[in-house]
Amino acid sequence: MDIRSDLLKFQKNEITEYHIYLKLAKRQEGKNREILTKIAQDEKSHYEIIKKRTKEDVKPDGLRIFWYIFLSYIFGLTFALKAMERGEKIAQTNYETIEKEFPEISKIIKDEERHEIELIGMLDEERIGYISSMVLGLNDAIVELTGTLAGLTFALRNSKVVGLAGVITGISAALSMAVSEYLSQKSEASEGKNPLRAAIYTGIAYIVVVIMLVLPYFLIPNPYISFISALSAVVVVIGAFTYFVAVVKEQKYSSLFLEMLFLSMGVMVVAFVVGLLARKFLGIEV
Repeated sequence: MDIRSDLLKFQKNEITEYHIYLKLAKRQEGKNREILTKIAQDEKSHYEIIKKRTKEDVKPDGLRIFWYIFLSYIFGLTFALKAMERGEKIAQTNYETIEKEFPEISKIIKDEERHEIELIGMLDEERIGYISSMVLGLNDAIVELTGTLAGLTFALRNSKVVGLAGVITGISAALSMAVSEYLSQKSEASEGKNPLRAAIYTGIAYIVVVIMLVLPYFLIPNPYISFISALSAVVVVIGAFTYFVAVVKEQKYSSLFLEMLFLSMGVMVVAFVVGLLARKFLGIEV
């Protein structure tokens, strides 16, 4: 069996991940830097093991290196590493297919398993510890503001009036949620969790959703098209954040996404009905 082409692919993967881990390590300090540097050294040794068989140098994948470094800037170190580990699980399966023909691959498989079990689990990143606060802010903003905008859109039928009401409601709710999270964390005295930072993460997550949902009402004159655009933004926000949580927490993406989407759309439908009834029975026309 000719396994040279497979080995060259694996070799390219190992040298690529060596450069990714090394670049990530340079941006870290203390324990995180040590862990990432150790993983990078392991990846380099894997490259050398395979090179002894192929007797060929392979260049790293520059685009892949850029992508994971970019993810680390946008979503944080832990997200980028968890995303990489998903790829490494596939690589482990591929490695096992050639283990009989290339026994040296056994060391690489063991190292990859150790990376996931021992090393990646040791990483410590602040924002990951505050995921619950971000989830609180995002969930509440999406459910509450989507429902509010649905009701106001069909009750008032004026884009800028609805947008203004959404801004006022959203900012007020964001501040309220931030204060509630602060008081909640302070009363619970969660170990290692700063109440002020938890409040900030909650408030920021809420405000980001407010901006994305309300912006269409100031850009599009037609309130119904604005509402459809806001709904599209809801799906994007839910999709992006549930993917973030699914990767970091190693949970199933589809179930998280559908649950959050179902709750948001359910509240929206209720608010839509309330808006129609309010306009009909109260006789309010704008």
